[in-house]
Amino acid sequence: MTTEKPALPRPKLGEPYLLTPGPLTTSIETKEAMLRDWGSWDGDFRAMTAEMRTGLVELLGDGKEAYDCVPMQGSGTFAVEAMLASFTAKDKKTLILSNGAYGKRAVETMQYLGRPVAVLDKGDYLPPRGDEVAKLLAEDPEISHVVVVHCETSSGILNPIEEISDAVAAAGRTLLIDSMSAFGAVPLEPGKLQFDAIVSSANKCIEGVPGFGFILAKKSALEAAKGNSHSLSLDIHAQWAHMEKTGQWRFTPPTHVVAAFLEALRAHKAEGGVAGRGARYAENRDVMVAGMRELGFETLLDAQWLSPIIVTFFCPADPAFQFSRFYDLMKARGFILYPGKLTVVESFRVGCIGQMDSYVMREVVTAARDVLAEMGVESATPPAEALIERARLAA
Repeated sequence: MTTEKPALPRPKLGEPYLLTPGPLTTSIETKEAMLRDWGSWDGDFRAMTAEMRTGLVELLGDGKEAYDCVPMQGSGTFAVEAMLASFTAKDKKTLILSNGAYGKRAVETMQYLGRPVAVLDKGDYLPPRGDEVAKLLAEDPEISHVVVVHCETSSGILNPIEEISDAVAAAGRTLLIDSMSAFGAVPLEPGKLQFDAIVSSANKCIEGVPGFGFILAKKSALEAAKGNSHSLSLDIHAQWAHMEKTGQWRFTPPTHVVAAFLEALRAHKAEGGVAGRGARYAENRDVMVAGMRELGFETLLDAQWLSPIIVTFFCPADPAFQFSRFYDLMKARGFILYPGKLTVVESFRVGCIGQMDSYVMREVVTAARDVLAEMGVESATPPAEALIERARLAA
C-alpha cells in the first residue's frame, strides 16, 4: 500500500506562487535564515562560505574531485559574464550555441568583451545538435571554446548536453555550460560529460534567493585563468585565489543571501539531492502539462524536449483571450506566470521549480480553467501557425 506524499507548506505570508524560472517561491525556513546579521570577515561566515562551496561541488557527483566552486556577487548574468571573461580565449574564437534569449545574451557579452565569436543560431526553440557542432568545429580550427545553455528558458527546451559534450571533446575543444536554470535538478556529472566550467545562480533549482551566482570549474582551468579577465570585480581566478588564501570574498558578500542559500542547500540534500529535486520538478511538469492539455492548451515543445524547469504554451487563438488579462486573473488566484519570449507566435510560460508540488500544479490547472471561463474563452486551441511552427521542431 502506497501513501500519497504530504503537500508542501503554502507560502506563510500568503504571497502568490512564482511560476517563473527564478526568482521563485522559497520556503519559510530559507526566508527566516536571513533574519540574522553576519560579519563578512568573521570566522563563522568564513565557515558558511566553505560549507557552501563544498556542498555545491558535491552536487557534481562522480568526477567532482577535479572541480572547485567560486561564488560571485550579483545576478546570474554577472556570473555568466565572469565565466566567459575568465575562461574564453582572447585570440581564438568561441562558438556560441544559441537557441533563445540566453544564447543571444552570451553573444552580446562576448561582443562587449571584444572577443571573437562564431554563432550557431537555431532560432527561438530548435536544439543545437552534436553533429552540427562537430561539423562547425571541423571546419574552423580557430574555435577553442564552445558555450551552450543547458536549459534555454525562453522556450523551456532542455538542450542535448551529452551529445554536445561528446562532439566538443572529440574535437579537442573546451566546453563551458550556462546551467543557470537547470543545475541542482538536472544532472551534470563530470564522469559523463567533459566541461571546464558551469555557471548557475542561488535563486534557481537550489531554491535560494537572488544575490549571487556560482561557477564550478576545473581547478586546472582556474589556475590557467589568471590575468584573463577584463574586469576587477568579475575575475574568477582572483576571487578563487583570495578565497583559497583567506576564506573570504574579495568584496562585500551578500551575507544574508548566503545564509539563506545554506538553508536551501541543506533542504536540497534532505530531499534527495539532484535526483530528488529533479523528480519533484518533473512531476510538477507532468501534472501541469497534462491538465493544461486537457483544457485545450498546446505546448511549444514535444515531450522529448520538455524540461522540468519551465514550459512554454501557445496562447489560444480565441479572440476573447488576452494574455495581460489572463495574467492578472491568474495572479488574483495566487499564481504569477511568465510572459512568452517567442517572436513568431504569442505564448506564455509556466515554471515548475521552487517550493511547489503536484498539489499546487493541480490548483494552477483549476485556476486556468476558471479564468478561461471568466474571460469567455471557448477554446484554448492555438492558431494554425503555432502548430506549423511546432511541426518544424518535430521534423
